[in-house]
Amino acid sequence: MSLRDFLEISYDELEVLNLEAKEKRTNRVPMDKLQEERLKYLTDEKRIKAVTVCFSDLEGRLHMLDYDKKFLLKSYDNLTFDGSSIRGFSAQVESDLRLGIDWSAFYWLPSDIFAPGKVLVFGEVLERDGTPYAADMRARLKQFAQNLYDTEGLTINAANEIEGFLFKGKNAEQFYHVNRSFEFMTTGGYYHSLPGDALRMFIDTSAEVQRALGFANEKDHPEVAPSQFEMNYSYSEASIGADQVQLYKLLSRQVAARLDLTASFLPKPVTGVNGSGMHTNISVSKGKTNLFWDENGPEKLSSLGWDFINRILYTGNDVCLIFNSSVNSYRRLDPHFEAPNQIKASPIDRGSMIRIPLANSRSSRIEVRSIAPDANPYMAIYTMFRTGLQGPLPANGKVKQNAILPDNIYDAIDNFSASKWTTELLTKDVKEKYAALKVASANRNPRLLGSQIKSSEIQFHHEVYNQYLWNEF
Repeated sequence: MSLRDFLEISYDELEVLNLEAKEKRTNRVPMDKLQEERLKYLTDEKRIKAVTVCFSDLEGRLHMLDYDKKFLLKSYDNLTFDGSSIRGFSAQVESDLRLGIDWSAFYWLPSDIFAPGKVLVFGEVLERDGTPYAADMRARLKQFAQNLYDTEGLTINAANEIEGFLFKGKNAEQFYHVNRSFEFMTTGGYYHSLPGDALRMFIDTSAEVQRALGFANEKDHPEVAPSQFEMNYSYSEASIGADQVQLYKLLSRQVAARLDLTASFLPKPVTGVNGSGMHTNISVSKGKTNLFWDENGPEKLSSLGWDFINRILYTGNDVCLIFNSSVNSYRRLDPHFEAPNQIKASPIDRGSMIRIPLANSRSSRIEVRSIAPDANPYMAIYTMFRTGLQGPLPANGKVKQNAILPDNIYDAIDNFSASKWTTELLTKDVKEKYAALKVASANRNPRLLGSQIKSSEIQFHHEVYNQYLWNEF
């Protein structure tokens, strides 16, 4: 006889619940109504023991706090945490920050992967006085999207194609400085894996978890490099899409760990094979009309769509540090491995920063290809839409030809720091905090990296480091 009676829900029921929650969020059901509904549910459902509240730091690393359900029900409007322990957040002398609950971003979890008796909700980082915290890029993206909807009736949409690698052993990234290498799970090729092998089992399991979380799956497959994977899903409103990036990486890592493996989202973890990207498909709609579509436009893209592209290309060097935020990500921008490092747009050339896929009036979009999977998804998606809609255009309407993105993080930091647009985009204070984090990581690596992956670019990577590793220098 079990002494515990914790909530466990079938995958089919999970999908229904999470899709319903996603639809309410998409339809912008008022927050007070959602709060009342969720609080009643948590009160009535006795089998829920804990609520996982998660938020992301300035670099995009996901942090999670588990609150006892009874405590949360009494204290949900007065949650605090130590911001000085989070890189890029508050200083030690002003450490306390508040944590609000975004009741629209509520997820029921598969109990076999995340443990029974738990649900997950995204949090919003707040100042001591309850106002939004400037370095919380999730809140900034969400507010930007809401303002566009309220003032112009626009909805911004995103779908990310997130590549990753599967390596043998748990915590392979944390032990890279000891082992000096990663071990592939398989050496199979593009689209090729046998139905029962470990990579396929990982992909199948992860895709089922995705589906249960309401991602609306489309396709999944091994990628070009050995042990590389990609699991695609449908587009969503941009703030939902950014949350799904964090959940995608979380569930992949959790599934991998249960198989005694590591799911890695380093942009270029292995020398000599393709790196991993996070190609981001974006569009803008008004009601049911896709504003990027024009039957008679060049590549069937509207003037709005072309202006959107040209603004991103024009500021491509300025925002490169946002899209490629780590030392390791500049290894991926290598033209010998299908790297999207050319500041141009093309319907066919996959070396272009932006691709214009074949589409129709419903699916018309642009694909920004120069984003690494370790970028802060909230900052990156906010940057894409804010730049594409409101950023500067070249004086003559034309972007300089044959330009390429930086091949090292130092040049990217210089471009980012000198740019007036990134100051307007992020504010001076947040921009300086972000640049300082990037300099701190870069300075722990050799300036000239050479061709071989170095331990330091793994050890001091923002998705890998911890207090112990950071001090092993």
